[in-house]
Amino acid sequence: AYERTLMAWIRTAASLITFGFTIYKFFEFELKGRPAPQHVIGPRGLALMLISVGLFSLVLSGLQHRRSLRGLRREYGQDTVPTSTSGVVAGLFSVLGLLAFIAVLLRL
Repeated sequence: AYERTLMAWIRTAASLITFGFTIYKFFEFELKGRPAPQHVIGPRGLALMLISVGLFSLVLSGLQHRRSLRGLRREYGQDTVPTSTSGVVAGLFSVLGLLAFIAVLLRL
């Protein structure tokens, strides 16, 4: 159940990160050569917020998953609880999300 829960969080975080990056890139191509409209929160700000929320939720859910597995290992023994594949996937998505955040932040 812990693995399925983390995978659900990974899907949610991946959606937020990719949606934020897509908004940024869409408006970057759409406004090519024109000044960006002045809004309280523009496409870049919204993209940074969505990517940040995705990364934050991914980190928190990864920490919670790790704590839960540690409790299972303490209760049932080290050998009975296998290594978490979804933990590895969460780590990879965290790296990709961080790269997307840096790309939007530095306007790459």
